[in-house]
Amino acid sequence: MANESTRRFRILTLNNISVRGLERLPRDRYEIASDIGRPDAILVRSADMHSMTIPDSVLAVGRAGAGTNNIPVASLSKRGVPVFNAPGANANAVKELVLAALFLAARNVCQAWDFARSLSGTDAEIDAAVEKGKKRFVGFELPGRTLGVIGLGAIGVQVANAALGLGMKVIGYDPQITVQRAWQLSASVGQALSLDDLFARADIVTVHVPLNDETRHLVNAARLKLMKKGGVVLNFARASIVDDEAMLAALDEGHILAYVCDFPKNRLKDHPKVVTLPHLGASTVEAEENCAVMVAETVRDFLENGNVRNSVNFPEAVLPRVPGTTRLAIANSNVPNMVGQISTCLAAANLNIADLLNKSRGEYAYTIIDADGEIGEDVVARIRGIEGVLSARIV
Repeated sequence: MANESTRRFRILTLNNISVRGLERLPRDRYEIASDIGRPDAILVRSADMHSMTIPDSVLAVGRAGAGTNNIPVASLSKRGVPVFNAPGANANAVKELVLAALFLAARNVCQAWDFARSLSGTDAEIDAAVEKGKKRFVGFELPGRTLGVIGLGAIGVQVANAALGLGMKVIGYDPQITVQRAWQLSASVGQALSLDDLFARADIVTVHVPLNDETRHLVNAARLKLMKKGGVVLNFARASIVDDEAMLAALDEGHILAYVCDFPKNRLKDHPKVVTLPHLGASTVEAEENCAVMVAETVRDFLENGNVRNSVNFPEAVLPRVPGTTRLAIANSNVPNMVGQISTCLAAANLNIADLLNKSRGEYAYTIIDADGEIGEDVVARIRGIEGVLSARIV
């Protein structure tokens, strides 16, 4: 078997990946192309992978962005294939667009611009029309208003902190906030006791959570009714987090003042109280570069060292290499006695374990072993044959 320190890896790209990211994969070690056979890894941005046949040679999939809805994560997990993303790499880009959306909604900027562009006649006639029509676009100022931030990950924390700088009151809700994000969050951000509590207290609500069964239609008719009359909702996360029918009804009733989102749909894009942008959240040169760099580095570390960072389906597992050892990386179901069975296989081959790391996450686990001496392919084959082992390779 080729030593991972000398072998070349083959990378399939499904979208244009920023050159800055690809530069992190040295050409003497990596062959990268948009049409390549038996790839070791796939790098993707927005391409839909659900309908494609993913080769059995693939060891990892890297998404140059945060969301992974375009990747068949569940089926890849069963194959022991980690899916990596780039959490936080596009956070500043999304934060800036959310701040822009605050002003768009508060001052009716888009509706006023449409009105101004529709004016015709002489300058004097336009001036008269402006004075008569501008009353329709009276807005409100942000200081003193309460912003409710749902989801306090990399983006939500930046949005919350920036809104404080605008003079807003900010409350947040995230029962799964990490210690790292909690340290980054300003102490001036208040805590909502529940989602319903947040909706009832906020003048403006912004959502920054992934789309899953729990968050689908998180913004629904019942919660919109809890908001103060004249409330505003911002959605730069995923379209289905907001129930469009409930939103349109609340807008038509006059209970909700405005909805600004990044997801144009026929019923939304033409509504006078809705501003839809063409999925611009992470569309900056800097964000694309940051995402590509982060995911390229994590995929490289996995291929060359077996380490797992920023995976959406397997646990964080990083183990410094013990010099003079052979590394074995194993993905398996999170069931009892897996490490014991793997250790038994190594012991039967007279292989001593110099260091071992085993981490679990939900129904999956990941094990890194540094063993003294060479590990033969026959040993790896026996480990692959253990019930519950999803993948195993020498790194």
